[in-house]
Amino acid sequence: MNITAKITGIKYKPKLTNDLETFNFNGFNINRLPANCLINYEGFSFGLSKWVSPKRTRSYPYERVYNTLGTAKRITVIPIIKDEGKKGDRDFIQWDTISLMSLLNVCVVFSYYKTAEKHKTRENKITNQQLDNELIKQKISEIKNYHSSALHWNLKEIEKSFPDLIQKAKKAYNAIGKQLGVTFHSEQGIDRFAKQFINGVKEFMRTSRQKAREAQNREMQTIQPKELLSTLTKATITIKNYLGGEYYFTTDEIKIEKNRIYLIEAKHSKRAILPSISDIKDALLKMILYTNLKDVSINNKKYIAFPVLKLTSAKLKKDISQSEVETCMDFSKKRKEMLKKLFEEAKENNFNIIIEKAK
Repeated sequence: MNITAKITGIKYKPKLTNDLETFNFNGFNINRLPANCLINYEGFSFGLSKWVSPKRTRSYPYERVYNTLGTAKRITVIPIIKDEGKKGDRDFIQWDTISLMSLLNVCVVFSYYKTAEKHKTRENKITNQQLDNELIKQKISEIKNYHSSALHWNLKEIEKSFPDLIQKAKKAYNAIGKQLGVTFHSEQGIDRFAKQFINGVKEFMRTSRQKAREAQNREMQTIQPKELLSTLTKATITIKNYLGGEYYFTTDEIKIEKNRIYLIEAKHSKRAILPSISDIKDALLKMILYTNLKDVSINNKKYIAFPVLKLTSAKLKKDISQSEVETCMDFSKKRKEMLKKLFEEAKENNFNIIIEKAK
């Protein structure tokens, strides 16, 4: 089953964002900063997040971005390529990551890893990769004086900076390989990636979307360990937006009642009383999208979408309603405070929360 929908704009108020530590731009070093923070730069203040990989499924990058959504100006730093060595993974940035950041009005500073250390126990693998700090400082200085939208910044950077940036990444991994005696994945993969930008971004968009569709179809066949579903009803959902982006997601679960369709994002914990806050914030990025959907349809039949965040745990003794959270003996004071904010966020942004004992 494939659901199609549109997004014409984002309206959302986060409640679970962290209190971000503030740093001054003087002495800025991206490699020493936390995953998300506030930066003050000569009266220019912004929320900063950084990704450790261009792949969206590694190290909860959505949580990192979510924590900056309460700031007026947001910047995120993403390496366009990450190669861990021949015995590790290699990931490339995808168009829909950039498109999603544009939609959330987040300026992306694209970067590359300049140095690394050899893994102590695994052959042909590196660790502690360090981003090019001077390049990132330069780009932040440009953003400080840039007055167009995040969309325009991100598109400009892809078109003007990517070809040179890809070559810098290629040269850096060559140098790291020679210095550390490490073999990386074939350079042909980087060369193929570079060819996508010869005639602008269209080929990059096409290739990225094809990969996203393939990943979407693979996920349709899989129940992830962090999902425990009351049904096995998954569906693909293709979202188009006015920025030229297309997002290919898979709903964990859907339920259809007449002209209503419930889009359920499920997070499960086997050992803890609730899924982790990182899992929950990762799911909230989906809620930001789902609460702003318009023209939701299946086979040209229109539906009204009702987003749902479902949290399940094998440790819960029973299902928990919002009114029972405060008196639930299984929840610590900290968890109760988190859930209170989560329910406030759901009410403010028109989605539902379900907390269930794993069936």
